[in-house]
Amino acid sequence: MTEAFITAFVTLFLIIDPIGLLPMFIALTQGTSWAERRGIALRSTGVAFFILALFALGGEKLLSAVGISMPAFRISGGLLLFLTAVDMLFEKRSARRDKQSEDSERPDPSVFPLATPLIAGPGSMAAAILLAGQNNHQLNDILITITAVICVLIVALVLFYASGFLGKLLGKTGINVITRLLGMLLAALSVQFVVDGLRGLGALP
Repeated sequence: MTEAFITAFVTLFLIIDPIGLLPMFIALTQGTSWAERRGIALRSTGVAFFILALFALGGEKLLSAVGISMPAFRISGGLLLFLTAVDMLFEKRSARRDKQSEDSERPDPSVFPLATPLIAGPGSMAAAILLAGQNNHQLNDILITITAVICVLIVALVLFYASGFLGKLLGKTGINVITRLLGMLLAALSVQFVVDGLRGLGALP
């Protein structure tokens, strides 16, 4: 049981990559207060947990029931991620934030793109399905997978809470540089998602 949990935790940790998500969280919450960042962190990890737990419990049946294959899901996630990358590269996100600075509401990145597809993306959803279904979806495997999801998301939440200190350390210039670099990485990652999806559908060798 311990070995199964370690395997599930390591697998999900590497796919979700909470450490790699930290600069992304800083970039997406730039200009927000500590209370707003805390709310975004809680909502994003909470929504991500709900999605991953749902897929661990019956994701494969859910997708097949509505006629969606995992390769198709990868392609859609990649396209959504590419739109976020374009915003970051060309500072459209910053422009919208400046334009709405006088409004009471700001764009909330907690559900998209943080919760999905960055935390609960095609890779982590597929991993949740595979880990929970190692032995025909036995209750023990499902509980181990959900527990591993909780542990990984707690690590992500702690890092998100520390983002304010790191944001002050980097400063506005540092954040802008990171935002552009991450935009480029996101663009490449989104293309990889699409390529993997097309390969899974047999459209690419």
